Amino acid sequence: MANKIVITASLTGVLAKREQCPYIPYTPEEIALEGKRAVDAGASILHIHARNNDGSPAYDIETYRRIGEEVRKLCPAVIINYSTGAIALSKEERIHHITDLKPDMAALNMGSMNYAIYSPKNKQFYHDFVFQNSFSDIKFYLEKMKESGTLPEMEVFDNGHINNAMPLIDMGILQKPFVFSFVMGVLGGMQISTRNLLHQAASVPPGSHWQVIGIGRKQWQLIAAAITIDGNVRAGLEDNFYLPEGEMAKSNGELIEATSKLVRMLGREVSSIDETRAMLNMPFKK
Repeated sequence: MANKIVITASLTGVLAKREQCPYIPYTPEEIALEGKRAVDAGASILHIHARNNDGSPAYDIETYRRIGEEVRKLCPAVIINYSTGAIALSKEERIHHITDLKPDMAALNMGSMNYAIYSPKNKQFYHDFVFQNSFSDIKFYLEKMKESGTLPEMEVFDNGHINNAMPLIDMGILQKPFVFSFVMGVLGGMQISTRNLLHQAASVPPGSHWQVIGIGRKQWQLIAAAITIDGNVRAGLEDNFYLPEGEMAKSNGELIEATSKLVRMLGREVSSIDETRAMLNMPFKK
């Protein structure tokens, strides 16, 4: 497995709209079809947010259930990773689709932070949020994931967020395999650079499984750098609309195809779904 790179596809997110990129999937059927395109191109994990048919964020169990059913029709063995990120929801609402549906994985923000999108051209903020994730809330989510047999994917936006995992490991609430995602390129968090990546990679507990999540067009620089130091990678329309050459991607499949090509160009191999499940000690849930 040492030569294998795991690719995650981030299919839709909640912020991007079709006015920005007409290929963003909204409905469960559209999300599943984009998932199939990504899997065919090399993704073994699908990171999924739910949307209403008009593109607005959805947080209800039934929408996630429908997405999961549609994905399983087209991609029976793929690893499903649901988001738990949300603003102005109770902690019970943020986790209820995990405890009910018990997906393979679930993303978990490992600290509080400002989250903003700023336009230097227009000199204004387009999004200005605060992610609130206290230790007591993180502990609550991890306990619920453990009860559900769901592996937490710890999303860290800064180096301090890695350190936030340490007391939870000491308490036994976080157990191996430790899965970290370095989210870089968000205003309020760590910016994309090879120097920052090296610092993040050196800060996780030994033996951790980690991947990079680059926001925006500089994503490709980060993916290339991660591959050279045995890191795993994520791409998709949630994170970035554009192919390495600058053309807007017409599907998640095109973005994952470009990622797979980069993996192979750098002398590595793309991990299959079965190989990724073996790495993460994650048997298929029937």
